[in-house]
Amino acid sequence: MNNIIKYMLRANVYKPLLSTVKSSANLKNGIYLHKQLTRNLWYMCNFHNNDKFNSTLISSKHSNLCNCGCGKHNLHSKAEQQLVEFLTEEILAERKAQKVKTIPTEIDGFKAQLNGSEVTLTKKADKEIIRITFNVNHTVDTDSEPGLNPNMDKAEIGELKSKPAFKVELINGDTTVNLLCSFVNPNEQEEGYNDVFGIDEVSIYNGEWNENVYAVSGEVIDSYLYDLLLNYLEEKGVSNEFVEKLSEYSTAYEHSAYISLLEGLSKFVSGK
Repeated sequence: MNNIIKYMLRANVYKPLLSTVKSSANLKNGIYLHKQLTRNLWYMCNFHNNDKFNSTLISSKHSNLCNCGCGKHNLHSKAEQQLVEFLTEEILAERKAQKVKTIPTEIDGFKAQLNGSEVTLTKKADKEIIRITFNVNHTVDTDSEPGLNPNMDKAEIGELKSKPAFKVELINGDTTVNLLCSFVNPNEQEEGYNDVFGIDEVSIYNGEWNENVYAVSGEVIDSYLYDLLLNYLEEKGVSNEFVEKLSEYSTAYEHSAYISLLEGLSKFVSGK
């Protein structure tokens, strides 16, 4: 078992992977905690040649020039050189794994607007505006729990997907119906239901939202009303199928943002 995998299996590193807790505060804000470590395991297990990867990290044969490619003599420390070398390999692996190279500007009639980690999808229907917003930060998780086997050199990691909580605003004139939604964990799905997402909160207000606006939890409203609201959203285009596409879009955008972060970090460390 190579050093990278041994490191990832240390108890104090792997512990967060085994104990994900959904915070009620994050539920209110529409963001769930996730097992960030799975990203590292996924790409190590599936896209790196571990022998080559380790030899790059542990190699002590450096020329007088920085290996980061800056072309200057001994400008960077050993830690900086190793970090840039790792980032170079990681960026190549991430680009290879990237399924969507160009982020679409529209999903099923909803026009997309990107602002950093936030995505806004907007569609106009008659006199009504339907607006969906979500944030890709801290939304990536695997489809399934990793298979843990001490005798295995590689952990079995499911496909990485972004499943963000999202807000649906139905705007008609000065009045807005606001519904906070989130993806339903298959293990938490009620018998007889196959909904991809659920409604966490409902509110309605005039003008701009403020802290005094009354909101009710989706868990306490009448079950028949809850189903009718889901049907209402489906008529507006926010169906199970659409939300699946939203997840795919979020996954692609989050991945491109992650690659950009790695590239920015590499340039920062190398001084370019």
